[in-house]
Amino acid sequence: MSNSDKTPPESKGDWEGFREIDRAIAEDRLTSYTWKKTWADPWGRLKVIVIFLGLSAFVAFVIAHDMIL
Repeated sequence: MSNSDKTPPESKGDWEGFREIDRAIAEDRLTSYTWKKTWADPWGRLKVIVIFLGLSAFVAFVIAHDMIL
């Protein structure tokens, strides 16, 4: 049996909540799945924005601090 598209075979025993994660792992797209789910969640989106703003502020601080010294 050839499975060229890397999708897992359908079975009656799998859990509904984990089917999408199983397919994501099988298709090597777990990171994409995680980012999409995080961006869809309002609190997750806020966390991502705050983290990137914090990193940008840190980089700006380091550059400014190096210019002063």
